[in-house]
Amino acid sequence: MRSSPLFVALLLPVLAFSLPQGGIFPAPSDLPPAIPASSTSVSATATITGTAVSTPNSTYGSTLDSSIDTATSSSSAITPADTSIANDPEIIRQLSLAPKAVDRIKLIPQDASFKFDFKAPPADTLSEGKGGRTVRADRKSFPPLIGTGGSMALGFLGPCGFNTPHTHPRSAEFNLVVQGTLETEFTLENGARTIRNTLATHQMTVFPQGALHTEFNPNCDDAIFVAGFADEDPGVQQTAQAYFGLDQEVVEAATGNDFTFEGNDVDMFRKLIPANVALGVESCLKKCGITRA
Repeated sequence: MRSSPLFVALLLPVLAFSLPQGGIFPAPSDLPPAIPASSTSVSATATITGTAVSTPNSTYGSTLDSSIDTATSSSSAITPADTSIANDPEIIRQLSLAPKAVDRIKLIPQDASFKFDFKAPPADTLSEGKGGRTVRADRKSFPPLIGTGGSMALGFLGPCGFNTPHTHPRSAEFNLVVQGTLETEFTLENGARTIRNTLATHQMTVFPQGALHTEFNPNCDDAIFVAGFADEDPGVQQTAQAYFGLDQEVVEAATGNDFTFEGNDVDMFRKLIPANVALGVESCLKKCGITRA
């Protein structure tokens, strides 16, 4: 017979009155001994851009616990990245001509060659100025990328740091902020509107292939971004430097008259263009007490 809700409601007080003291649940003394917390509890701590982040305790079991212990104990034995094959034209040629992926693996015998250190990168990977630096890992500086179809860069922008307008001719850019805040802009082509966004930590945007774009740190704290590319050699062209690198008559014709900048001609202005990464807009510099000198 199916019990109605009313019947159950009336029965519960009777059951409660008739049960032994302590109810239907065993007393704590009757429970099996607790499993020691050390064998089941995991408390992991990660460091992200200099900030320690702790995860709550959880009970994933002793297997995960031992894995974390092993990883922690071996962290002191981390080997540095091997840069011996970086920028090596011969190994780059061999990797490019290898018939299969397994053959490329055989051409790189050192495991540490598959590691790239953005804080201690090989030569010819930096673009550095007064406002910060960008570090790129492409098929030249990091040959294990050959055959993968991708590459990456890391941008370290100081207070008011400004990654000056530029383009990537062979890839879109996927830009993820991992520390601080970025203001971004891009324009795809003639007739397209300019897209502007402010990105907080762990937000991203995309710059289409060939789009003119820029990143700016509007705050007085450092900002870091990760840029992913769908090409092993995405290329980069800084717009102002490229434009004023053209013949002087071409620059003058493009501006409609003889071009002058604060009394200097084009040749002098070329020397005034700051190296990337540059210091940004005046309002930010004033807010952070930074001078351009």
